[in-house]
Amino acid sequence: MTRVLLTGFAPFGGERVNPSWQAASLVAGDPPAGLAVTAVELPCVFGESLTVLREAVRAHAPDLVLCLGQAGGRPGVTVERVGVNVDDARIPDNAGRQPVDEPVVPGGPAAYFSTLPVKTCVAAMRAAGVPAAVSNTAGTFVCNHVAYGLGHLIATEFPRVRGGFVHVPWAPEQVTDGGAPALPPATVAHGLRALLTAAAATPAGQDLKVTEGATH
Repeated sequence: MTRVLLTGFAPFGGERVNPSWQAASLVAGDPPAGLAVTAVELPCVFGESLTVLREAVRAHAPDLVLCLGQAGGRPGVTVERVGVNVDDARIPDNAGRQPVDEPVVPGGPAAYFSTLPVKTCVAAMRAAGVPAAVSNTAGTFVCNHVAYGLGHLIATEFPRVRGGFVHVPWAPEQVTDGGAPALPPATVAHGLRALLTAAAATPAGQDLKVTEGATH
C-alpha cells in the first residue's frame, strides 16, 4: 500500500471555496486501489503553509506528497515542473502578508524540480478524459512557496519521499459569468486518482520521453 499525502489550500482572495481542497477531500474519501490517501488543508499563508506541510509529512510518513493549488483561468489540471526560490505576492495572503522579492528559503538553491514523473502524470490524466498539461511556472504566490518548500523538505529532511505540485482550475461555482474556464472538483478528483496511480507505479527518476515544452 502506497501512502499518499494530498494537500489543498483554504479559500483566499475573497473566494468562498478553494477547488484544490475540494478535490483533495474527494480523492481522500474515495482513493484509488492500492493507495492510502490522507488529505490535509494548508493555510494560504506564507511560512505557515510550510510549517503545516512539514508537520503533516512527519505525522503521516507518506511515500508520495502531492500539493494542490488553485490557478484560476487555466483550462485544465497543470502539473508543475519546477518551484522557484522567490516570494513576490501580487495580493496579500490570508494573514495580510505580501512579501516582495523575498526568498522562500534564504540561501536555498534557485529552484527545485518535481520528483514526480510529470509527463507520465499528465498522460494518465488525459487518458482518464481530464484536460491536463505540464506547467513551467507555479507563479510567485503561496502555491509556488509550497512547491519550492516541498522540494526543499524532500532535499534536506525527507529524501525517501517523492513529491510535486499540481494546479487545478476554478470550480464552476466560482465562475459566475461563464467567461472563464472551469472544471468540477469531481472531474479534477477523477484525474488526480489517475495521476496518483501512475506516479506510484513509476520508479523514481523515470518519466515519459515526450514533448510537453512551451515557447513561452
